[in-house]
Amino acid sequence: MKKHLFLTVFVLSSYLLTAQSRFPKNQISINAFRNPSIGLEYHRNQVSVHAGYYLTNFTSGVTTEFAKVGVSYWFLPWGKQEVPSSLYAGTSYLRGLTREYKQENAAALEIGARFTIYKGLNFRLGAIALYADGKDVKINPNPSLSYSIKF
Repeated sequence: MKKHLFLTVFVLSSYLLTAQSRFPKNQISINAFRNPSIGLEYHRNQVSVHAGYYLTNFTSGVTTEFAKVGVSYWFLPWGKQEVPSSLYAGTSYLRGLTREYKQENAAALEIGARFTIYKGLNFRLGAIALYADGKDVKINPNPSLSYSIKF
């Protein structure tokens, strides 16, 4: 049993160290839609931090707006692009700007995939779970287009 656990940890650690080298050391992403937000994101290897404006529809035709900051972890890269396609998971702090969330604090968890379309152009498809005190957890799809600049 210990032998199998050691082997599993070794293989997983080796993969994660190799995967890190597949990600650009530094990059900036300009995010044009809501994943993670309309704003900027700085990537350092497999970790990114983001800040911007986030809007979503919890009810059809009713847009709720937030200021949003957070961090994401990128893993399991694939493809041969400079900025590889990959999976991500993240967490964020949100401050409500409108509707029933105005001046309310919220937290979010996100998971999804980034698909590199061409060079730095990316499409993201994910899901977000948003939590705020006294409100039901909201889960929504979270698509996006972004452009990444490696430096």
